[in-house]
This record gives sequence, structure tokens and C-alpha cells, in this order.
Amino acid sequence: MTFSTYKGEFVSKNFEKTVVFSALEVANICSVANQTAINWIRNGYLKAYSTPGGQYRVYADDLVNFMTDREFQSPICGADAQRHTSIRKTPVGILIVEDEVGLNSVIKQYFKKEFPDAELYQAFDGFEAGSIMVGKKPDVVILDLNLPGVDGLELCKKINATDEFGNPAVIVITALQDTEIEKQVHDLNVIAFFRKPLVLSELSQAIRSCSEK
Repeated sequence: MTFSTYKGEFVSKNFEKTVVFSALEVANICSVANQTAINWIRNGYLKAYSTPGGQYRVYADDLVNFMTDREFQSPICGADAQRHTSIRKTPVGILIVEDEVGLNSVIKQYFKKEFPDAELYQAFDGFEAGSIMVGKKPDVVILDLNLPGVDGLELCKKINATDEFGNPAVIVITALQDTEIEKQVHDLNVIAFFRKPLVLSELSQAIRSCSEK
């Protein structure tokens, strides 16, 4: 089992051990201000506990539930989604490409429950994502655009231009607010586009609603 150090705490990439997040880490995962995360906790929207030093801590499952329930954004599924033929009603392989370790692991934790029979893969940069796609040929790729190494937009272009990666269905997630980016990725046949903060239930719904009929 592998671990990553995330802002001073050990994070299990496969969530085989209990993982907790601070309010600041929750804020980073949800792409909001630290005070916003604190307000969610204080107002009872997000379940948390306090350490002896008075710091808030949030269990991964509670954060998953919160992100599932909150209605932040809605996916945009275009007609181009029908061009993808590799995606199944129940995908057998899902690759999560996100360099934010906490968010990547939270998405994986959620998909474990939503798609229990699927193989879940994680990549934290564009190079790693490309290697996994060549070797594993996932049905679906959850792709952040702001990545180290090969950035997400460049990776999206490569996915669209070659059969080497197995023609996965691509769902883009991003914190970028540039409206031109959204147009660019839809021109590359992504099945859905989400701006952060994310609602996890909408990711799974995008996979299901845009899948092959």
C-alpha cells in the first residue's frame, strides 16, 4: 500500500486506512476559501469533529457524502457524447487524473461505492495518465486540466487524436474560469464538463447518462 504526504498528513491513495482532512484541506479539495469550509462545519452542513487543540477534522466518508449532496454545478453533456462507443453502462475501468491528492482519493472513494465492479486507477500528472491509458485502456477518464507534466488540455487532444489510449470517454474537471477552455474541450468530444467545486453524484450521473444506450 502506498502513501503520499499531503500537507503534513499521510494520505492513503487507496483508502484502506481511515483518512481525515483538515478544514483547509477540505477547502482545497472543494476549491473554496478556508473560511467557507469552516462555515460549512459550523453551520452543520459538513460533519466534523474537533481535535484537543480545537482544529476541525473531517472523515473522508463524510466529505464524500457532503460533496454528493451539495448542488454546486451541473454537467454539460453535448451531442458529441454519442460518438463514444467504448463506454459501457457499467464501466469496467475508470481513470481519475487529478494532481490534488485529496480530491483524487475522495473521487476514488466515491466511485468505489457507485461502481463496485469497476477497476479504479489514479494518476497525479499527465505522464502517469498517459502510461495508464496505454496499459489499461480505461472506459472513462476523469481529467483535470491543470496538471504537472503534460497538461490536461494537451492530453485531451492526444486522446481525441489517436486510438492508442483505447478511445475512452472523457469527463473534464477544472477550476479554470476561462470560457474559451470549455469550448475547446467540447470541440474535443468530451462527454461532460464540470467546474470545481464538484458534486460527486453528478460525476457518476454524467457517466451513466452519457453512456452508450
